[in-house]
Amino acid sequence: MNPQAKLVFTLSLLLGTTITMSSNHWIMAWAGLEINTLAVLPLISKSHHPRAIEAATKYFLVQAAASALVLFSSMTNAWHTGQWDVTQLTHPISCLILTSAIAMKLGLVPFHFWFPEVLQGSSLITGLLLSTAMKLPPITLLFMTSPSLNTTLLTTMAILSAALGGWMGLNQTQIRKILAFSSISHLGWMAAIIAYNPKLTLLNFYLYTLMTATVFLTLNSIKVLKLSTLMTAWTKVPSLNAMLLLTLLSLAGLPPLTGFLPKWLIIQELTKQDMAPTAMILSLLSLLGLFFYLRLAYCTTITLPPHTTNHMKLWHTSKPTNILIAILATMSVILLPISPMILTIV
Repeated sequence: MNPQAKLVFTLSLLLGTTITMSSNHWIMAWAGLEINTLAVLPLISKSHHPRAIEAATKYFLVQAAASALVLFSSMTNAWHTGQWDVTQLTHPISCLILTSAIAMKLGLVPFHFWFPEVLQGSSLITGLLLSTAMKLPPITLLFMTSPSLNTTLLTTMAILSAALGGWMGLNQTQIRKILAFSSISHLGWMAAIIAYNPKLTLLNFYLYTLMTATVFLTLNSIKVLKLSTLMTAWTKVPSLNAMLLLTLLSLAGLPPLTGFLPKWLIIQELTKQDMAPTAMILSLLSLLGLFFYLRLAYCTTITLPPHTTNHMKLWHTSKPTNILIAILATMSVILLPISPMILTIV
C-alpha cells in the first residue's frame, strides 16, 4: 500500500477515535464511529485476496448496521426527552437499542458472528487494530452511558460471551481465530462489570490491549499463522517464544502474571455487588479459555511436532527483536506486584 495512503488511513483512525471519545453530542459520536469504519476498510482489504475482500465486506455491513442502530437509539431518546447529550440517555427503549448496537460493534454474543471471520481474513497487524484500537470508541460509549444501561441484558451477554468465546476456541487451528474467540471471552468479562464499576472495565481493556498487542506483534515477528507452523517456530527466536509462552498464560489469567489482576478485581467487585453466582459462572467459564491458551503455549515451546507430518525445520534467525515487543512482553508478565499503584492511578 502507498505510504501516503496508509498515513491518511492511520490519521483517520486516530481522528475518528478522538471524535467519539471526546464528543458530548450523539451525532458527533456517530460520525467518529463512521470515520473509524471507513478508515479501517482499506487496511483490511489491502492484500486484494478474496478472503480479505470478504472480510472487509462483512465488517462494513455489520458496522454500518450497528452505527444505524446507535443513531436510531439516540434519535428515539431525543424524540422522547429532547436531549442529544451522550450522558443523558434515559429512555429505556433507547438504552436497550444502544446496548445491542454497541454489543454488535464490539462483537459480543449474540452479535459475535462477524469477528472471527473478519480477523481470519486480515493480516496480523490489521487484526491487532481490530482487536484493540477499534474496540476503544464503543467501550468509551459504554463507559459514558453505563449508569443507564440495561444490566440484565449486559450480564446475560457477558456470560454468553465468556461461554461461547471459550467453547468455540477449543477446536480451532488458525491462531487468528483463536485470538478472536479469546477477545470475545475477554469482552464478556468487561461487559459483566461495566454497570457496577466502569473503571474496572477500562483497566481490563488496557491490560487486555497490552497482552494482545504483545501476542500479535510476536506472531508477526516470527511469521506464524497456524498451530502447525507455531510448533516449529521455536528455532527462529527461542527467547521470544519463551516470552510468548508467558504472555499467553498471562492472557489466560494465571497468577502471578499480569492477566490475573483484572479477573481478580472483577470477581471481587461482583461478589461485593451480591452477584456471587455470576462471578462463579465466569470463573468456571474461564477454564474453557485456559484450555486453548495452554494448547497455544504448549505448541509455542514444543521442540518436535506431535504428529508424523513433515515440517521444514526453520533456521535460527539473527534478526533483532523489536524493542517494543520486549517492553510489552515484560509489562504483560510482571505488572501484578505493582497492582496497588495501578489501582490508585485508576
